[in-house]
Amino acid sequence: MNTGQRGFTLVEIAIVLVIIGLLLGGILKGQEMITQAKIKNVIADFSGISAAYHGYVDRYKKIPGDDPCAGAGAGLTVGNCGTTTARWTGATGGNGNGQVGGTYNSATATDESRLWWDHLRRAGFVSGVGDQQPFNALTGQIGVQTGDNAGGPALGTDAAGTGGFSGLVICSANLPDKIAIAADTQMDDGVPTAGDVRGQLQSAPNPAVAKQAAAAYAETGTNVYLVCRSL
Repeated sequence: MNTGQRGFTLVEIAIVLVIIGLLLGGILKGQEMITQAKIKNVIADFSGISAAYHGYVDRYKKIPGDDPCAGAGAGLTVGNCGTTTARWTGATGGNGNGQVGGTYNSATATDESRLWWDHLRRAGFVSGVGDQQPFNALTGQIGVQTGDNAGGPALGTDAAGTGGFSGLVICSANLPDKIAIAADTQMDDGVPTAGDVRGQLQSAPNPAVAKQAAAAYAETGTNVYLVCRSL
């Protein structure tokens, strides 16, 4: 009686290897599709906020967050608004100086960078209720600020801040290097310290916007960036 064990044939081994290859290919393709979806989501965030901002300005002739006519505040005067009746009951108005005070990641509800979201939501341009900043697909904060709120031009091209943003900017934090690079490349020039889109290497989640020396993006698989786009 033959008690020897029968091994796999070359054909069977080949079939198993093909199946494993197909499974690995499917997994890698699925991961790439997820990454591409996140890139599109990040870009859509920038575009959507920009559209909401321009829609608000077109309707009310004021900047959201800075709008003195939106609610109670020192700026709610006949001179600024033609009336002393707030546009929305319970809202807080800005000072109307043409800038959005506060930082994109502000934790102070009365900062204009937080009122920005309340005004846009009350106007129906952004979904939700209240002044809390939304989050992107990578759990990073999305916010708006005036570029020089951090004590100098934001995301400057050198330590002195020359060539940095000076107007309104939209910022999205906690973006993995691959997503940050793709977003900058698709929206602008792929250079983190030049153009309308700029990136800042993060050392902590949702960091403050800071001036920095010129440096290229580095795709290490572990780098995370704050990306800001000029409005």
